[in-house]
Amino acid sequence: MINRYSRTQLSEIWSEKTRYEKWFLVEVEYLRALEEEGIAEKGSADIIAESVALNPSRINEIEETTRHDVIAFLTHIEEQVPSASRFLHFGLTSSDVLDTGLALQVREASTAIDKDLADLLEVLRTLALANKDVPMIGRTHGIHAEPVTAGLFFAHYYDEFRRHRERFNGAAEEMRAGKLSGAVGTYAYGSPEREAKVLKRLGLEPAAVTTQIIHRERHANYLNVIALIGATVEKLSLNIRHHQRTEVSEMFEPFGRGQKGSSAMPHKRNPVLSENLCGLARLLRSYAMTGLENVALWHERDISHSSAERIVFPDATILLDFMLARLDSMLKGLAIKPEKMRENLERYGGVIFSEGVLSLLIRKGLKRQEAYRIVQRNALKAIETGGDFAKLLMEDDDAGKFVSPEEINETIDAGHSLRNIDAIFKRIFG
Repeated sequence: MINRYSRTQLSEIWSEKTRYEKWFLVEVEYLRALEEEGIAEKGSADIIAESVALNPSRINEIEETTRHDVIAFLTHIEEQVPSASRFLHFGLTSSDVLDTGLALQVREASTAIDKDLADLLEVLRTLALANKDVPMIGRTHGIHAEPVTAGLFFAHYYDEFRRHRERFNGAAEEMRAGKLSGAVGTYAYGSPEREAKVLKRLGLEPAAVTTQIIHRERHANYLNVIALIGATVEKLSLNIRHHQRTEVSEMFEPFGRGQKGSSAMPHKRNPVLSENLCGLARLLRSYAMTGLENVALWHERDISHSSAERIVFPDATILLDFMLARLDSMLKGLAIKPEKMRENLERYGGVIFSEGVLSLLIRKGLKRQEAYRIVQRNALKAIETGGDFAKLLMEDDDAGKFVSPEEINETIDAGHSLRNIDAIFKRIFG
């Protein structure tokens, strides 16, 4: 998926050309180790490295006959350097090359995604700090609850994506493992020492124990973390969509000059970017499910996982890169409307401070349920009639026995509700 949002073209990492290059690197380094042990002729690895020109089309042509991708790959090399290829793939099985090559591709893709996450965190940090003291209504169940700030809204996502970055790098580190242990993982024609030497040169760690393949719970974990990151992208995008609703109008996606929202209604400014991200998150979840399905395989291996992995690893990493880049771009162009936030906050004359009034009445000596009834009936009346909550309370005889108008006005104050914002920000940003 090549697009104008991505800063790194992960499609190149997952291309046929790159896949064969990774296999080639594994084979050459392994042959070099065989030379050092006196098994292969000296200079074989250098001859292959310098002489072979990988041609994906030719490899695919050979595979039409062999029906085996690694054999086709090896045959292609042997065609070009027949004598130097004598000990190529000696003691290896196909999955040694496939799994180790995959680890190299995942490592490169993970580096790009980590950069995406770092960039996104910086954007969220900037938005959080810039809007730390901009009051807005908090909502539970979609209904006005109590005051928060626009900065706190973004701080939540900063903290969540920071945890995602830690999870992702942990999952990527687990994937930084190769295997060169042979047909069933016993090093029948190799050795753990040779494997460790080659993998160290490739920047990988040996999987402690393998069958014919590296166990797929690592791969499932990696795909699940990607899906989890996608879930938070969706969560943030879903809320941006709500804030852009006509009835809310507190935040708006960027809307470029000449952009159109509807073929029929020129007034439309639709949240297409965030809607797009919500839809794409569903795909990431499907890839995670595929990863889980790939864990259970017959005995030392079957190949039911490999066909799926050729799709899910490129798609999941390329798609996450796209989503993070699009989210980054969308947030940088986000239009935040403090005046609309203030208008929504002050609707119904302070009804959102009902908890404060409830607490005040309890402190004045009322039982909780009695105080609750007084506050609730005035709050609901304010909402239903569009009245002023503070004024209704002042006119309520039951409330007037316990609290003065001055005390009500002091309680209906956003400053009290937001007095701990600085402390929360200190926890998050230090």
